[in-house]
Amino acid sequence: MEKKRLLFIFNPKAGKGQIRGSLPDILDIFVKAGYEVTVHPTQYAGDAVEVAKRETPQFDLIACSGGDGTLDEVVTGMAKSGCRRPVGYIPAGSTNDFANSLGLPKNMKAAADIAVNGKPFACDIGSFNDNTFVYVAAFGLFTEVSYETSQEIKNVLGHMAYILEGVKKLTSIQSYHMKITTQDTVIEGDFLYGMVTNSVSIGGFKGITGKFVDLSDGVFEVTLIKNPQNLDELNQIVAALAIRDIDTEQMYCFKTSYLKFEMLEEVAWTLDGEFGGRHTQAVIQNHKQALEIMTQ
Repeated sequence: MEKKRLLFIFNPKAGKGQIRGSLPDILDIFVKAGYEVTVHPTQYAGDAVEVAKRETPQFDLIACSGGDGTLDEVVTGMAKSGCRRPVGYIPAGSTNDFANSLGLPKNMKAAADIAVNGKPFACDIGSFNDNTFVYVAAFGLFTEVSYETSQEIKNVLGHMAYILEGVKKLTSIQSYHMKITTQDTVIEGDFLYGMVTNSVSIGGFKGITGKFVDLSDGVFEVTLIKNPQNLDELNQIVAALAIRDIDTEQMYCFKTSYLKFEMLEEVAWTLDGEFGGRHTQAVIQNHKQALEIMTQ
């Protein structure tokens, strides 16, 4: 009987390099599940995109380990390959938002077992212009934090890295004038922050993306925060987000499968916590159940 083939792409630096101690056990689990395994440690940012794009058609299952950024690269590469395969995910980053949404364990051996012996779950992914994202596209306050914070700081501080860097930014808050078109409406105004999500947590914080989040329903949860006029309004916004008590005076929250953002100036975006470029226009679409990911 011909053996099934598995490609394992991992980021050796993610989350304090914790995979190093678990690698032999992970590979043993893969082989015992009947796979012939090819291993690729990522060499630089974007490497996983190239490898997944080139190699996906040759394999039955693509497994990856790292942070959500590594998963994003693998899924992006797979999308570019035009070939759909199940993805096994062993989370090893500092926040692992998407892994938390899927209920994947933090224990690497347990996650490896699910990667090869679990059930495929068809979840939504998003396109952002010509790019792909798995669970969040965002702009504004706090978004530059994640890709400006070094891997070393993330490893030492974890979630606190995002908070501390974010607080530093409060002294220089910038808002962006935008026109946002969805299937149902057009919104125009000045916005401090916006996120288009398919996740139950962002930056390690659960509940801020909304209630009743379904990862496979074909729609995103959208949060747009208006530009506060003073510090009191900013505090109200932060408090409302923290308890998810939506203050409609200060923010828009809705679900949609399509958005077009038009900006007067180039705005920096983050896709799954990694820098997604600066854009004056962004078309974001939900691709319903386009990713099969292994779950419990």
